[in-house]
Amino acid sequence: MTEPATPSSSRYLQHFLDSLWLESGLSQNTIEAYRRDLLAFAAWLSQFDVDLAAATQQDIQRYQSQRMREGRKVRSEARLLSTLRRFYRYLLREDIRDSDPTAQLASPRLGKPLPDSLTEQEVEDLLAQPDVNELLGLRDRTMLELLYATGLRVSELVSLQSDQLNLRQGLIRCIGKGNKERMVPVGEVALDWLQQYLYESRPGLLNGKVTDDLFPTQRGKAMTRQAFWYLIKRYAKQAHIDKHLSPHTLRHAFATHLLNHGADLRVVQLLLGHADLSTTQIYTHVAKERLKQLHGQHHPRG
Repeated sequence: MTEPATPSSSRYLQHFLDSLWLESGLSQNTIEAYRRDLLAFAAWLSQFDVDLAAATQQDIQRYQSQRMREGRKVRSEARLLSTLRRFYRYLLREDIRDSDPTAQLASPRLGKPLPDSLTEQEVEDLLAQPDVNELLGLRDRTMLELLYATGLRVSELVSLQSDQLNLRQGLIRCIGKGNKERMVPVGEVALDWLQQYLYESRPGLLNGKVTDDLFPTQRGKAMTRQAFWYLIKRYAKQAHIDKHLSPHTLRHAFATHLLNHGADLRVVQLLLGHADLSTTQIYTHVAKERLKQLHGQHHPRG
């Protein structure tokens, strides 16, 4: 059970929380979270006869070390330090202290969240959903195949023009972020679907209309990013895929599966159109997670 703070720190603490409500407009839940963090720290300090308002950098570091030994999550520790920073900067601003004990403390690194991806079987299940005997189904299957085969962004896919496609060489000239151009190879499977779509589906969809958009709607206009995202969600539901998906799901799967099969990270960087290799490196974490799972399942000492 959390012990109450000492009288002096209680007064400063309440003034601080009141100022948060008045100046920052924070929700009551957030302010209560600040209160709990500060009261817990005050209770811990009390065993050393240290007042919350007088805590030093060393006190905070000792408290952090104990919490780490207790197995606290990094995100929880980052929130605690954020709370302490705001509290001690408030005391500094109010001339209650002449220094900030958190000034030299580095925030815990939260790391980037792993992007959602699909297993290879889930990708196969997703790709199999469109009815390729229908004009729209054949178009949708081709778009999904191309997305998975190339790692294009959805915005890049829906904005593709006919003259960006070179079937003979098996390449797409892609215009990515910052209007940067890159050449992306297309695998044989996706090329086969593209050829079938161009000869069997696209003319019927256009029905005499003229457009340079590679994947038009029935109205002869380019498909929007939002419309294609709706298609992905619909086909994922049909495939009974319960994972949280995003418009970049197949792009993530493309990168992850390449790395799982031994592709070089810099090659994946070029294919994805990432200017910075560090942006691509998140996929190595995804691949490592998959390798750890396989090791745990199949290694005799996994």
